[in-house]
Amino acid sequence: MVIYIASDILLFHLIVKIASKPNQNMNTKIYQFKATSLQGQEINLESYKGKVVLVVNTASKCGFTPQFEGLEKLYKDYKDKGLLILGFPCNQFANQEPGSEKEISEFCHINYGVSFPMFSKINVNGENAHPIYKYLKSELRGILGRDIKWNFTKFLIDKDGNSYKRFAPTTKPEKLRKDIEKLLA
Repeated sequence: MVIYIASDILLFHLIVKIASKPNQNMNTKIYQFKATSLQGQEINLESYKGKVVLVVNTASKCGFTPQFEGLEKLYKDYKDKGLLILGFPCNQFANQEPGSEKEISEFCHINYGVSFPMFSKINVNGENAHPIYKYLKSELRGILGRDIKWNFTKFLIDKDGNSYKRFAPTTKPEKLRKDIEKLLA
């Protein structure tokens, strides 16, 4: 009887230890996804392993479009320390991103000097939402639920590919500095 109890306790402790251990499987993190750049190149997000990543759905004709300037400033200030910003244009909110990939690229570069990676236009909500956004929304809820409510919703990902924090469209990029610095440390 004592042997059974001791083995049950040992098994219980082993199960607890395994269950409490962080998941090291890359397939449960952002690294499992691919996206197409504005230039048409397929990018495997696994290539961003070890970086702090900020994922943002963008639009060229939105009231929040001036946030490109703040995003670019963050990128320039922290890229050498390991920050990467990924912009995903989206036309799901009041048709505020109607342009082609070429037009989006030119707009971002000419008007805001965007040098961080920008990707092809995607959906962030609904049945046709890009898998990256399906994943991010499943990981981090917004104040009003899981769906993206507007352009310039931001997701911060740690160096290990874990979803860290979600920020509303109204959150200006400079307000992310403290969280970015914490993850870069």
